[in-house]
Amino acid sequence: MAKKKFYVVWNGRKKGIFTTWAECEAQVKGFTGARFKSFPTEAEAEAAFSSGASTTKGTTKPKESRAKEVDVVAEVNWDSISVDVGCRGNPGIVEYKGVHTQTGEILFAHDEIHIGTNNMGEFLAIVHGLAYLKKQGSTKPIYSDSLTAIKWVKQKKAKSTLVRDARTAYIWSLVDRAEKWLQQNDYNTPILKWHTEKWGEIKADYGRK
Repeated sequence: MAKKKFYVVWNGRKKGIFTTWAECEAQVKGFTGARFKSFPTEAEAEAAFSSGASTTKGTTKPKESRAKEVDVVAEVNWDSISVDVGCRGNPGIVEYKGVHTQTGEILFAHDEIHIGTNNMGEFLAIVHGLAYLKKQGSTKPIYSDSLTAIKWVKQKKAKSTLVRDARTAYIWSLVDRAEKWLQQNDYNTPILKWHTEKWGEIKADYGRK
């Protein structure tokens, strides 16, 4: 679970302090000259906002402060796919989806699987994304917030410790099929880590944190 952050917008469609990246993004994405930064506490955010607001309109912030601002819009490749898993328990009920990172449009999804793990779901979501993009002849990047699943995909092997039995047979059948796809197919799609601590929740997030 990502730690809560507070986002200060000094220059955007609306100025102020926002408690989610989605609210902050709405103010700064595509806004020329946007100035914003995240802070770990509300007190720090309020102090920073007050300091910035006390300057006259059009005055730029000190060079040192500007260097610390994170231009999320520039860092993220928005023409990409983001994948994520929704879990209830771990192991527990698992579902996953892939969305267009910029628009949030759901491109593919898998309904609830009776029992599985978060990393298995992340692994399946990435491979589903790879197959989806290959079918379209596209090499758009795929973002995942799971380093474990990214590693499994690169190794072409899901090294889960989930026991194989009658209850887990279905998710293991999906994993076996995904591993086979990786072994039989080449792809040029970049698989990238979504940096939640910098960018907020991944765009495919189920909002169950």
